[in-house]
Amino acid sequence: MSVTAEQAVHGLATRLELPTLVRSLQDVLGQRLVAVVAGVADAKAVGKWARGERAPHPDAERRLRHAFQVAQLLLGAESAETVRAWFVGMNPELGDRSPAEALAEDPVGVLQAARAFLAHG
Repeated sequence: MSVTAEQAVHGLATRLELPTLVRSLQDVLGQRLVAVVAGVADAKAVGKWARGERAPHPDAERRLRHAFQVAQLLLGAESAETVRAWFVGMNPELGDRSPAEALAEDPVGVLQAARAFLAHG
């Protein structure tokens, strides 16, 4: 993905209304995995966010926006099924953690791992 395209994805991840962003993530990753990414135990909370009934904690929102940015980056070249598998698989660039788990502590590392995955396509 070009730098310009990546900047556009970043802009979208920053500006998109949260319910729309959460629905998009849910479509790609599924409700349970979005809950893991956001750091919440209750997957039903994700549905409430997607419907605009509740707002996530600021830390969860940050994680969701990072996950959306990475997912959109990957979706530029890969299927939704591949993107979901990438988020749950052990990743050697992240110390064999899954990107879904690593996102909380190392969003930059997850973004770099996504770029590396695309580069080795």
